[in-house]
Amino acid sequence: MFDLRPVGYIIGLLLTVLGAAMLLPLGMDLLAGNGEWPVFLESAIITALTGTFLAISCANGVGRGLTIRQTFLVTTLVWLILAIFAAVPFILGDTQASITDAFFESMSGLTTTGSTVFTGLEELPAGILLWRSLLQWMGGIGIVVVAMVFLPELRVGGMQIFRSEAFDTLGKILPRAAEIAARITWIYLGLTFAAFLAFAAVGMTAFDALCHALTAISTGGFSTTDASFGAHQGAPEYVATVVMLLASLPFVRYIQLLAGTARPFFEDTQIRAYFTVIGVTVAGLFLFQVFVDGLHPEQSFREAIFNVVSIISGTGFASVDYQLWGAVPVVVFFFLGLVGGCAGSTSCSVKIFRYQILLSAVRAQIRAIHSPHGMFLTRFDGRPVGPDVLNSVMAFFSIFVVSLGVLSILLSMTGLDFTTSVSGAATAIANIGPGLGDTIGPAGNFSTLNPTAKWLLAIAMLVGRLELLVVYAILTVNFWRS
Repeated sequence: MFDLRPVGYIIGLLLTVLGAAMLLPLGMDLLAGNGEWPVFLESAIITALTGTFLAISCANGVGRGLTIRQTFLVTTLVWLILAIFAAVPFILGDTQASITDAFFESMSGLTTTGSTVFTGLEELPAGILLWRSLLQWMGGIGIVVVAMVFLPELRVGGMQIFRSEAFDTLGKILPRAAEIAARITWIYLGLTFAAFLAFAAVGMTAFDALCHALTAISTGGFSTTDASFGAHQGAPEYVATVVMLLASLPFVRYIQLLAGTARPFFEDTQIRAYFTVIGVTVAGLFLFQVFVDGLHPEQSFREAIFNVVSIISGTGFASVDYQLWGAVPVVVFFFLGLVGGCAGSTSCSVKIFRYQILLSAVRAQIRAIHSPHGMFLTRFDGRPVGPDVLNSVMAFFSIFVVSLGVLSILLSMTGLDFTTSVSGAATAIANIGPGLGDTIGPAGNFSTLNPTAKWLLAIAMLVGRLELLVVYAILTVNFWRS
């Protein structure tokens, strides 16, 4: 029989942590004196008690480790159940959100998607704004741990290629996954604090600097104003660009860097390819704006690099409505969002390494056609890619495209127009944030969508954040057979 007690124990512990995290926005509302603090007190009690009772009731089933099936299940259920309880403050608080809107917002936060159904953010209590930012911050560190510890072991979407790398720094194998999680946490905290100081140094208020530091380092994209970074143009855009870039690089490289070796950081083919894509795109958009739109060079460069990094990293901040730049930039931004950052970072979408493996496989196949008797291997980072990795990557691309198409059709069946359906599907599965069009574009939000569309998008955020196959695997009959 499938033992669910280890799964329940882990979820219970994390719910208790989530309840404790609610004390931070509670304290913020107390300091602000807006009378909203009881909302977080009630939510914290509900969440922490539920988590504590669940952990205690399942404690006798905790063994030495999780099986593969238990790992698949806990990885999925953690994000789903935490999103349910994280939505409670939105229902009880000043937002008075419906269950649909509250769940959409919390799922968007924990998956670091950044799509929002809330308007008038400037008028919301400080506690609610901080809670949205905290959700993304926790989701960001959560996905780094999942990507470095769980996904390589689950052999999802080619992530097994990083199995040894995640636990091997300077040739020394870490004794437990908990140790690498602890190192990630300290690095994550350090980067967050540095981002806070940098935002404050360029003129943001302490509260805005804190919230944007939390959402930039997690590549989440929630802001404290409806205008997003349109309210913080200038130097803050450059700071945010650097923070988003740092967050979308492999965190294992930071561990190695702190351990005393910088060579892997600069030789990582993922990082080089990532910066190449960004550089070429920024240069193209910069020239387009200067010579076609006639903008000032500094403004063109700032807007281009900020919005390119924001979209490719999956952060979703917007400083301008780039849809006004013309048809070509809009198409570029759409496909840019389907690229993503590096594996083992807080960024989302397909990830740059899968495109590298795909291109290497295509190149090897073309060479094999020209020279039928030759031996041509698919390589990544100079190493041969095994059939299992290549098959996983190809399966991921296939399922990603099929999921995008099916979700687009389902959204259109709810009454959404073509642009909103396709871009909404892409932004949810790829966890980008803003879509395209007047409704969900960078100048809009998701508040006016019908409830069915919101539920579809929220579920798609979960599926996309967990690399699709993790969720799909537990929906098969074979998964539940003894």
